[in-house]
Amino acid sequence: PQLLAPVGKSKIMQQLRAELQQIAGNPSSVLLIGEPGSGREAFARYLHERSPRATSPFVTLVASSLRETDAEGRLFGREDAAGTHAGVLEEVADGTLFIHEIEDLPPSVQRLLVGVLESGRFARLGGAEQLEFRARVLSSAQPGIENRAGPEGFRRDLLAHLNMLIVRTPPLRDYAEDVPELLRHYVDRVVDSEGLPFRRFSVAAQNRLRNYPWPDNVRELKNLVHRL
Repeated sequence: PQLLAPVGKSKIMQQLRAELQQIAGNPSSVLLIGEPGSGREAFARYLHERSPRATSPFVTLVASSLRETDAEGRLFGREDAAGTHAGVLEEVADGTLFIHEIEDLPPSVQRLLVGVLESGRFARLGGAEQLEFRARVLSSAQPGIENRAGPEGFRRDLLAHLNMLIVRTPPLRDYAEDVPELLRHYVDRVVDSEGLPFRRFSVAAQNRLRNYPWPDNVRELKNLVHRL
C-alpha cells in the first residue's frame, strides 16, 4: 500500500512533514529519536519510499534480536560446504537498512557495524571476497541516546555514523489536536481493507480521546481503532 505522509494539521506535523520531505533524497544516515509507538519505523519507510532507493529493498533489523553468538553470521552471511548464505548487509543491496532501537545493540555488534560503516566493505564468514556495503542506514532510538554514549555506554563512533541527520518523532500527547483526524484516518483504512460499512467516532468520543494521554502514542490509537 502507498505510504502516506504523517497525518495531521498541527504545527508539529506540518514541520515534521516538511523535514522528512527535505531529507528523503539525502543519502546521509538518519537517526529517528522518539518514544516507542511514535511512528519511527513508519517514518523511516516514508523516507525510503520517497528516496531514489524506493525500488530497492527496505530491510528492518531489530537490534534486540541480534545475539552476540550469531550476530556476525546474520549480518555478513557465510560460506560453507552447503553453499553461500547471504546476510542482512548483502540482502539489503543498495536499498535502506533500518536498525530498530540501536541502544539494544550488544557491544560486539556495535564494533562490527563500526567496521562496516567506516570501511564500506565486509566479507562473509568463511569467505575471502570483500563485498561493498551500499545501503543507506536509518535507525531509531529512544530519547536520551546521546547521553548514553561514552566509554561505558553506547559507542560514540557508531553514533556519529548513525546520526548524521536527526529526526525527533513527537509523542502523540504533544499534538493531541490531531487525534480526530488520526481517528478518521485509521477508521477509513480499516473500513477500506475489511470492506466494512461507513462508520465514525462521535464528537463526544473524539473530544474524550483528545484528552487521553496516549502513553503508547499513535500505535495505541491505531490498535484502539482496530479493536473497536
